[in-house]
Amino acid sequence: MATIGVQQVLPPPLTSTSEPPPLFDGTTRLYVSYTCPFAQRVWIARNYKGLQDKIHLVPIDLQNRPAWYKEKVYPENKVPSLEHNGKVLGESLDLIKYVDANFEGTPLFRNDPSKKEFGEQLLSHVDTFTKELFLSLKGDTVQQASPTFEFLENALGKFDDGPFLLGQFSLVDVAYIPFVERFHIVLAEVFKHDVTEGRPKLATWIEELNKIEAYTQTRGDPQEIVELFKNRFLTQH
Repeated sequence: MATIGVQQVLPPPLTSTSEPPPLFDGTTRLYVSYTCPFAQRVWIARNYKGLQDKIHLVPIDLQNRPAWYKEKVYPENKVPSLEHNGKVLGESLDLIKYVDANFEGTPLFRNDPSKKEFGEQLLSHVDTFTKELFLSLKGDTVQQASPTFEFLENALGKFDDGPFLLGQFSLVDVAYIPFVERFHIVLAEVFKHDVTEGRPKLATWIEELNKIEAYTQTRGDPQEIVELFKNRFLTQH
């Protein structure tokens, strides 16, 4: 078990000049980028289940990625991907379910039928949710992002046995938080707008997530997030 309370020392990202790790040697590897919200999902799930010693983190520099990653690991050439039992799997929502089902540690999806059903609904909506957030950057961002956060505020009212989307912390929170984290920061910094204003459940949700070390260890540097968004999505600001 990885020691709780010890800040993990993160390995430096591999670049075009980096040698590949000894691939398919029986080691389970999670290929990520420290700035990618999709990869962050799987990284959080791995941390929460205490799999730091079982699933090795291999960061890739997406701006200068090694050729061997596409050739030998994952032809899609994106992150996250998981090297496990001689094969490589991708797609972050599939991977968080896979890690939950195939490794030991606290289950991240409870068997309660009503929670499971609502959880599946929320997971099937998350791609629309993220798409709407990114689309909002092209127009009146505060106005257009508002219904998206309103949706979360309402979803957070469904179960009253805890502050998370299914009451207790689950895969569903893991699927949403990387995107909420980024837009919370960007809307505050660039648009001077607090998405939690008038949304007490959302405010509590973010607050409670920030107490979970498995998540806080994966959080990006707010300044870097703002710069990344400005360069990539907000050239007019």
